[in-house]
Amino acid sequence: MMRASLAVLSILVLSLTFGWAWAQDELVLEGVEPALSDTLPPDLIPPAPAAGLTAVDYVDNNDSGNKIDLSWTTSPDDGDGAADVTGYQVWRSETAAGPGDTLAFVAAGQAGYLDETAEPGTPYYYSVTAFDGTNHSDAVSFGPVAGARNWFTATRAAVLVLVSVFFGLVLVFTQLAERGAKLFVRRIPGLNAIEEAVGRATEMGRPVLYVPGIGEIDNIMTIASLTILSHVAKITARYETPLIVPTARAVVMSAAEEVVKEAYAEVGKPDAYNRDNIRYLSDAQFAFAGAVNGIMLREKPAANLYLGAFWAESLLLAETGFEAGAIQVAGTAMVSQLPFFVTACDYTLLGEELYAASAYLSREPKLLGGLKGSDWMKVVTIVLIAAGIIMNLVGADAFVEWFHTS
Repeated sequence: MMRASLAVLSILVLSLTFGWAWAQDELVLEGVEPALSDTLPPDLIPPAPAAGLTAVDYVDNNDSGNKIDLSWTTSPDDGDGAADVTGYQVWRSETAAGPGDTLAFVAAGQAGYLDETAEPGTPYYYSVTAFDGTNHSDAVSFGPVAGARNWFTATRAAVLVLVSVFFGLVLVFTQLAERGAKLFVRRIPGLNAIEEAVGRATEMGRPVLYVPGIGEIDNIMTIASLTILSHVAKITARYETPLIVPTARAVVMSAAEEVVKEAYAEVGKPDAYNRDNIRYLSDAQFAFAGAVNGIMLREKPAANLYLGAFWAESLLLAETGFEAGAIQVAGTAMVSQLPFFVTACDYTLLGEELYAASAYLSREPKLLGGLKGSDWMKVVTIVLIAAGIIMNLVGADAFVEWFHTS
């Protein structure tokens, strides 16, 4: 009896145990499911690889051979795909065996990278893998490629062509001038005004004041001014009119002395040359302006000629000359000073007219060649602009693209 009771008790305990376990399983199935991160394994599927990797030597105007330009096609899982790419790992190696060292990490959506740390002439192998935050895709590779120092920039072909045309025109016209060809240069009205101003000073028995600017002797405007000074000195020598030339640079003063002395000798009046009229005043800008203004008020020149490089002193000189009642002719290529000369002077040579005047007066072959070459280059430029506009309107993009990329 005792054994039967124990058997029944054992069966009851086992039934209760299995019943409790079954109830727990039912609760788990019918209750809230655990989070996916608790039930699923980490992402083991790598993204799709990038494609079409290319690497070329980068070419620019300052390339020392240390740049390699990489480009590729983004992974299908990037962007509009599965959006499963966080970026691209760029690798560089000097052998084809392995991925090498990590070079950079490029953000998703980017399809290129510029390596600026390459050694010139060293061949490299590049690899790119897509990365999703956990896994790398298969690598896409390219190589070998080496950077080279570039002597010329092939993308600037249009500039090379235009510069070659310009220098060719200058050389052709220079050769024609040296052979005695009569190259037409339009006479500038300001040159007539210079002769009128000198004539007026002669009639009034008063001197001519010629200011060659405050630039150094290596300034192209100063050189052009000294050429015009030679022409003015010949006129004053013929008319026996005193010519005063104040300068702001010692070397310019020496050059002006030689120019005026030679001009007086050419017209057969070397004895009329007065060296004391070629004066060095000061190389300080406003001290020079003050000294020139003093000459205007004391010696009362009837004609003031301002030709050369001028800065803020231009208005001070022109206003003083205007108050003194002198006829004034100015000329400069300093665009910022032209408004003051135009306002306060009787005649003004604008910009390139200063250089054209020096070429017209001297008939120097090199000056004439440069003048005519630049004029014809302007014609070529205008024609090209007109052709570009027309071709752009009719859809001939090849011509326009050549200029855009060059």
